[in-house]
Amino acid sequence: MQFLHQYPMNRDTSPGLATSPSPSNSTKAGAIYAVLAYAAWGLFPLYWKLFGTTPAIEVLSHRVIWSLLFLLTLLLSQHRGTELTHLLRSRSALSHLLLTALLLSFNWGLYIYGVNTDRVIETSLGYFINPLVNVLLGFVFLKERLTQSQKVAVLLATVGVSYFIWNFGQVPWIALSLAFSFGFYGLLRKTTPVAPMAGLIIETLLITPLAIACVGYFTLTGTAHFATSWVSVSLFMGAGVVTSLPLLCFTNAARRLKLSTLGFFQYLAPSLQLALGVFLFHEPFTSVHKITFIFIWSALLIYSTTSLLSLHHKPVES
Repeated sequence: MQFLHQYPMNRDTSPGLATSPSPSNSTKAGAIYAVLAYAAWGLFPLYWKLFGTTPAIEVLSHRVIWSLLFLLTLLLSQHRGTELTHLLRSRSALSHLLLTALLLSFNWGLYIYGVNTDRVIETSLGYFINPLVNVLLGFVFLKERLTQSQKVAVLLATVGVSYFIWNFGQVPWIALSLAFSFGFYGLLRKTTPVAPMAGLIIETLLITPLAIACVGYFTLTGTAHFATSWVSVSLFMGAGVVTSLPLLCFTNAARRLKLSTLGFFQYLAPSLQLALGVFLFHEPFTSVHKITFIFIWSALLIYSTTSLLSLHHKPVES
């Protein structure tokens, strides 16, 4: 679990971190974190489907509570409790983390709702759009620039996603909401100098009172699903673990990579989701889906190729 507390631009008292990683090593580490995070997110529908008809708000509430307990245990076992006390004393950090907590909770709940109402393909569309949102936010707020080849890649991806939306027949509100909520979450976390685990703990801590209130409501009204069987207990508690680990990887990746670069790793998650929706859950996969998929993966191929070539010809800036 050593990787969980290595975080650039943040002083860490853990042994062996006295020297800062080189920009190249930092970028490579960021790429590994990004792959781990997005692969896990791509397989998430397999887990949320296990909850069946359980209301998304109930699943979300337990997801928040058990994530907090898991992360607190992990942080305290590493004797890093002082990180939390420092954050709790910082009004600026708390205000930023409250915003990210609200964005994250909204994103979590909406995604669960989308999966369990048989709209996995639409959720995958949302995460196909998200890299374009990341590029837009990186350009507008962080003044990040793209090369000519990367601009072509963005254009191809834009055409693909636009074609999908045009033929969708209605506004894909789940997809758009997922894309923009997580896009702004990534932007705020990238620009907030907070360590990944400590920041995520504060985020879940800030939203936990509301989660507890929701769990209490379901319990009092006799509609709770938590203690109906040992399987349900295991699923609700496990939601904290499967939620926390990918997010820790993501926040580590976000601090090491350009927001636009991070965005293109996002295609891994919706590709897996799309495959699950079509081949496992048997949702419709029309010619519109096929054309969109071709455009997006062509964009990814161009962007990835130019990025790899630049790695071999010049130092990479993190």
